[in-house]
Amino acid sequence: MSEAPEVTTGPVVTPLRVVIGLCLFAPFVAMLWVGSYAKTDPAFIGIPFFYWYQMLWVLLSTALTVTAYKLWQLDQRGRRNRDGGAAK
Repeated sequence: MSEAPEVTTGPVVTPLRVVIGLCLFAPFVAMLWVGSYAKTDPAFIGIPFFYWYQMLWVLLSTALTVTAYKLWQLDQRGRRNRDGGAAK
């Protein structure tokens, strides 16, 4: 007569998911904190700091987004294996 309680798998915070969140959040913080890069020096090959800093973040954002995507795939693969292949 005693039934096992139904286990629901909701959102779980894991260290891997925290890293994914940080990878996606870092570019926003860097670009919204304008006071940190609203200057002209140091110049790089004649380009003021303001411009090359933003262009550097385009590349960094791409790398961080790809990293977050790969980590998400790893997390989902592990979750699928742990749940017995039921989740798709």
